[in-house]
Amino acid sequence: MDLQLTDKVALVSGSTAGIGLAIATTLAQEGAMVIINGRTQDRVDAAIDQIKQKTTDAKLQGIAADLGTVNGANALFQQIPEVDILVNNLGIYGAQAFAEISDDEWMKFLEVNVISGVRLSRYYLPKMLQKNWGRIIFISSESGINIPAEMIHYGVTKTAQLSLARGLAETTVGTNVTVNSVLPGPTRSEGVEDFIQGLATDQNISSEQVEKEFFAKMRPSSLIQRFATSEEVAALVAFVASPLSSATNGAALRVDGGVVRSIT
Repeated sequence: MDLQLTDKVALVSGSTAGIGLAIATTLAQEGAMVIINGRTQDRVDAAIDQIKQKTTDAKLQGIAADLGTVNGANALFQQIPEVDILVNNLGIYGAQAFAEISDDEWMKFLEVNVISGVRLSRYYLPKMLQKNWGRIIFISSESGINIPAEMIHYGVTKTAQLSLARGLAETTVGTNVTVNSVLPGPTRSEGVEDFIQGLATDQNISSEQVEKEFFAKMRPSSLIQRFATSEEVAALVAFVASPLSSATNGAALRVDGGVVRSIT
């Protein structure tokens, strides 16, 4: 299927690894000009090299900037004045007991996971509306619906993204601009892979056994009973970013392996 993304300009925040890198790779494979973003130039350069190994003619630009900060966002805006597609993927996560989460930690999660997307959308959305075409996609999580007790602060930020995306979609009425959110479930990204390998080593069992026990005990509602791949998430994001998804607006689209039992 031709997603009609040739020469569309796409910015993927936090795209040097994991789901972000997979999204950037898929968009590049579909012909988009993709802006790769990470906090350091070394990470950005390494991501570009990885994408070019898979797609030699990929059109890429690298921007090293911490988009979880005002200064980082402003540095990006100076170099990239407008985009056709904005994927708000930047995010942090971590397990911590609720009583031990400080105000500073709460603010850090809100700043990176939510406010980064607010800043980017506030800057690029008006330009999309002016030219009457654009796509904004927030990479949320099934944790925004099933708030995990072990990382409540993360879940709260993912719920906030859902509200933010829906609210922004309400400002696009009658235009060819759409705003949606995508909710991955447990995904075998870089951080998860390290976590699995660490547990496997500590427990002297295989990574396959770790995965099996995780879904049996921690995510028993999963219908696929495995971690999704970053590429599986990226495939949905690429479609939502395309002109073919013009009737999809204000939606929260799950690619969670069936972890969420609700049908809405």
